[in-house]
Amino acid sequence: MQISVNGKIHNVDAGEETPLLWVLRDHLGLTGTKYGCGIGACGSCTVLLEDEPVRACLTLLGEVENKKITTIEGISPESNHPVQQAWEELQVPQCGYCQSGQIISAVALLSETDEPTDEDIDEMMSGILCRCGTYPRIREAIKLAARKISEQRTNQ
Repeated sequence: MQISVNGKIHNVDAGEETPLLWVLRDHLGLTGTKYGCGIGACGSCTVLLEDEPVRACLTLLGEVENKKITTIEGISPESNHPVQQAWEELQVPQCGYCQSGQIISAVALLSETDEPTDEDIDEMMSGILCRCGTYPRIREAIKLAARKISEQRTNQ
């Protein structure tokens, strides 16, 4: 089966019932997407499927053929997406385990909303569990990233 991940087409030899998370990590070596709970409850495995956040542990390979998948590795080749910059600038991660899911969801939010409110952020980020409790820094990083994206648009 062929799948498109981070702008590249990959031939994958796995069954259609294989969770996308295992395809990404074990077949393609993209280990930035984390295995957390395996039941879609923690959000650590969140990736973008056609620009919408989905849980890779619950998404089956058979569901993603001919669809665009973006992992944390695909957000920016140089790791300089405004969300990644804001995360680093505000030192958001502690243990870092949920952070790829958090960043992927923040990118999805900012692709839909230029100036997210606290409620917008809480709604999008709900379901991605941070055991370290970095939620206030995540919220501030998303607002900083929104400003960075706005500045980039102004300077173009």
